[in-house]
Amino acid sequence: MPQLSLSWLGLGPLAASPWLLLLLVGASWLLARVLAWTYAFYNTCRRLRCFPQPPKGNWFWGHLGMVPPTEEGLREVTQLVATYPQGFMKWLGPTLPVITLCHPDFVRSVLNASAAVAPKDVIFYSFLKPWLGDGILLSAGDKWSRHRRMLTPAFHFNILKPYVKIFNKSVNIMHAKWQRLASEGSVCLDMFEHISLMTLDSLQKCVFGFDSNCQESPSEYIAAISELSALIVKRNRQLFLHADFLYYLTPDGRRFRRACDLVHNFTDAVIQERRRALESQGVDDFLKAKAKSKTLDFIDVLLLAKDENGKELSDKDIRAEADTFMFGGHDTTASGISWVLYNLARHPEYQERCRQEVRKLLRDREPKEIEVYEPFRFDPENPQNSSPLAFIPFSAGP
Repeated sequence: MPQLSLSWLGLGPLAASPWLLLLLVGASWLLARVLAWTYAFYNTCRRLRCFPQPPKGNWFWGHLGMVPPTEEGLREVTQLVATYPQGFMKWLGPTLPVITLCHPDFVRSVLNASAAVAPKDVIFYSFLKPWLGDGILLSAGDKWSRHRRMLTPAFHFNILKPYVKIFNKSVNIMHAKWQRLASEGSVCLDMFEHISLMTLDSLQKCVFGFDSNCQESPSEYIAAISELSALIVKRNRQLFLHADFLYYLTPDGRRFRRACDLVHNFTDAVIQERRRALESQGVDDFLKAKAKSKTLDFIDVLLLAKDENGKELSDKDIRAEADTFMFGGHDTTASGISWVLYNLARHPEYQERCRQEVRKLLRDREPKEIEVYEPFRFDPENPQNSSPLAFIPFSAGP
């Protein structure tokens, strides 16, 4: 039998079996991968030395848990930005650095870069993938460009304007609930919880044309969306559960799958019902029926959308976009409104100025006629002195 000399490993001559050769090849490949990762990690750390970082709480956990999802966490973020006005770095565990950019001049470089240079977050966004699919938030390249063009008509002023009545109705429901709770003796309300329900109520009516009455009674669909959002944020803070094969073995992972199935089944049912109506009525009659209701739902726009080659979106693509807007639309809007109320409560002088402006606008007019959005009107110098990149929910200012 041929002999294989392994004296360089201190093992002496051994029989050259295929299994031994396979073991050596595997060990060599693993060693090469470890060395390559170590070199890449060292190179990354060297490049990131220019960014300051707050003190770590632990060498292994890094800055995990430094900013909890509480009011104390908001104070910590405010302090970090004040301490590091240009930007700073945090470590999520021992090997994952996260850069936070604070100054518009630094933000500009990222926003002006191509997708190849500044790709989307591959870790946090991977948690969203089973729920949101390959929609406009998570897709990239040609697919993102195609969907972006096809979604543009959904944001035409004539389509959005009728939604104002829906928003007003949802807000009125929330106000009535607050008045009832106040009359019953409730002195403390969780604003974000109530406002999230209001935004979800509005979006469900605008996206699906469906009224679940979720602000007054429990809704499985709305509860599932809230649960999915909470589970994703929770998973992001649990380093060892970033791996899918571990996460889906946990109770949270199983809850996530069940909630995803519920949300997908609801969206699929609406899409299929609306597609059957479109096929049976024809486009012209379908649009006439919608004209009578004076509201074209987001699902309707997606069903009617075609690209430059006349190709429609698949049911899977439509579901991805509808689920994406339900997630992104309710959470960001609820957070923004909650922040406004929080700051108005902290600064009574501005609260009074807003109250006087509303009273002036409402004088001899119906609320539905008011369509004013001037965020800088309290300080005429702000538009000249502020960078358009100081406020970037849409990449370059409101």
